[in-house]
Amino acid sequence: MTDIKKKPKSAPERWVSIYPAYINSKRTLKEGRRIPASEAVEEPTVKEIFDILQTSNYAPVAERKMYPRDQTLDWVKQGRVRVQLYNDDGSLKFPDLASKRALYAHVAAMIPKLKSRQPGFVASTEQAAGSSGKKNKKKK
Repeated sequence: MTDIKKKPKSAPERWVSIYPAYINSKRTLKEGRRIPASEAVEEPTVKEIFDILQTSNYAPVAERKMYPRDQTLDWVKQGRVRVQLYNDDGSLKFPDLASKRALYAHVAAMIPKLKSRQPGFVASTEQAAGSSGKKNKKKK
């Protein structure tokens, strides 16, 4: 087994991982939340985290992994997102993200702005299901 520290910082194994529990306001620090509850968001999903990072051009990679502290083993909530923060020489790849905590705070601040989190939002599958029924027509 090779030492992870010997690999370059651009290797995917050295990228920063973000589990939804890190920015979940319903979690305690003991349960894995990494940012203050006032900055955290309620029940984030891997898809939301991935979408935020992708639209911010951070080239994220979603992986189907379970958070080690998660006791429920809920398959719907499983997953993590990985992002490269540092170049091989140790310099920041994205100057606006100075640390892992800044990355977590950025994602948590952007999730409430997603269309799916706005009040009154109806998913396209729900809209299609509601309007697909045939109407009775009278014959003349």
